Amino acid sequence: MTAQPVHFDGPGGEDPRRIPPMPEGSPQALRLAISEHAPHLLPDFESHWRRAIGDAFSLTPVPAFMQLWWTQYAIARDPLLEAHLNDLEARAGKAEDPRESAALLAEYSRLRRAAAEAEPGE
Repeated sequence: MTAQPVHFDGPGGEDPRRIPPMPEGSPQALRLAISEHAPHLLPDFESHWRRAIGDAFSLTPVPAFMQLWWTQYAIARDPLLEAHLNDLEARAGKAEDPRESAALLAEYSRLRRAAAEAEPGE
């Protein structure tokens, strides 16, 4: 089963944005996509790469690195989704009812998981 891209519609249900496609699944392609479409993530991406991968003599940490930044880019490429996730997180932190907070965080988690499942080209 192929995951469908997450598209968070704005008010009225319309989605007038053009969300850039997900890149190929390589670190180089992901870095290029971040630099083009979510440049605010680039300093953290590069710093994390240097810290976690740059001096490694093993490829073991690369899949975890890619999964983290794949998800971050999948969210950042869609400003409405990114804003919605930030809002859910903020509302959950301020909620006085634990059930409301849990529901908001469950929706936050569901949307992050859906974003993480984006396929190259979606």
